[in-house]
Amino acid sequence: MHKKYSIGMILIAIYIVFVFTIPPLVFEKSVTPILAGITIIMVAIYVILGLDIIHRTVIAMFGAVLSIILAIILGSMVAEDSLHFVIESVDFNTIGLLLGMMILVAILGETGVFHQVGIKLGKISKGNVWILMLLLCTFTSIASMFVDNVTTILLMIPVTLSITRTLGIHPIPFIIAQVLVSNIGGAATLIGDPPNILIGSAAGIDFNSFIVYMGPTIAVVFGFSLLLIKLFFKNELKSEQKLEQKEDVQELMHRDENVIVIHHKGLLIKSLIVLVGVIIMFSLQTITHLEVSIVAIGGAAVLLIISRVSLERILHEVDWATLLFFVGLFVIVGVAEHAGLITILAKLAIGITGGDPWITFVMVIWLAGIASAFVDNIPFTTTMIPLIHTLNVDPTIASSFGPESGFQFSPLWWALALGADLGGNGTLIGSSAGVVAAGLSQKFGHHISFVRWIKIGFPFMLITLVVGTVVLYGFLLLMQ
Repeated sequence: MHKKYSIGMILIAIYIVFVFTIPPLVFEKSVTPILAGITIIMVAIYVILGLDIIHRTVIAMFGAVLSIILAIILGSMVAEDSLHFVIESVDFNTIGLLLGMMILVAILGETGVFHQVGIKLGKISKGNVWILMLLLCTFTSIASMFVDNVTTILLMIPVTLSITRTLGIHPIPFIIAQVLVSNIGGAATLIGDPPNILIGSAAGIDFNSFIVYMGPTIAVVFGFSLLLIKLFFKNELKSEQKLEQKEDVQELMHRDENVIVIHHKGLLIKSLIVLVGVIIMFSLQTITHLEVSIVAIGGAAVLLIISRVSLERILHEVDWATLLFFVGLFVIVGVAEHAGLITILAKLAIGITGGDPWITFVMVIWLAGIASAFVDNIPFTTTMIPLIHTLNVDPTIASSFGPESGFQFSPLWWALALGADLGGNGTLIGSSAGVVAAGLSQKFGHHISFVRWIKIGFPFMLITLVVGTVVLYGFLLLMQ
């Protein structure tokens, strides 16, 4: 831990020296105090998040308060307006959607349906580790399309550990593979991956549009990813297959997958009806014009009423830390935007790409992909959203990516979603799903090291980004 603190302090100190020396020397311009202060806070937060020194929610909340205080002290904001600024900065549509879906999934988890599905998939595989890997990955990816991937991983990893323990095989390849495909599957829908929720809310993208534009690309990437998983884990799966014991397979085949569900059948039916109803309402958003947050919270309220489960127990299952993490990030990025950081970054991006729309499109994908590998894709996406807004109003980009060019939504939004979602696979800290999976594995005695992950995750990320970039580019040209 002391080593992490030292590395963190050195990186932050390097940036502080950089921000006060390079601009005056190279660009002959000094950075304003508020701009320097907010960028130092943001860099410090990213470093601390990357090194996992302090809990991400704690540092995000502290950073938010520090950003507001800094803006007030430097005269960029009036103290009396600070509360109004915070309220304006927080995207409550995103918070509401996450809260509603968390409650729905918490109640669904009470039924044991994920345990049931996991055991059934194990039985179908009959102990063949490659078939088991294929089935678990496919189910996890599809589930992540309609239940956010963090929750899917929370529910699936214990089941995977139970199956692999029964078969006497090592669980780490299965866990890593499930996280990789969970991030891919989640990229296909508005509610599948937290970055998508942020993007959809910021750009006004409805549930159907997200599937139409991202679904085909993600389907191709997913198919390709299964081949990569077999290639990367070929030797491990082969050795595990040899170690299989007939009695272990027989034990799995005799397990009763209905032991939990049978006692919660009524609750399962009610939960599935409400969940399907919520997804249908998402798909009818263009007709109803209801915000996704209203639909999600409304569905949660209905299920709480008809299920009569303990409200206290369900609220205890809600990931309040993640919701507060989002709130803190929204405020920090709000201050950064207020300080003019986003405008500067937009001008820099346009300067690098020459304002060419499609070069900018590719740049956004790869910038988001590489950055999201080392910084959790949630804070990175939160930072990028106002930048994309600014890029979209550039005359050259607007003329090529605007409604008059045949695009309902700017391709830069799809570029950000693809890059942030797939880039999260690059390292252990790149996505919330990866962090959660590593924590659960450690809890059950299976340590996943940063190096172990990056050996698989980083080349996997690079290859899927290449495939995704080509496919999405071609698809958008066809849709134009």
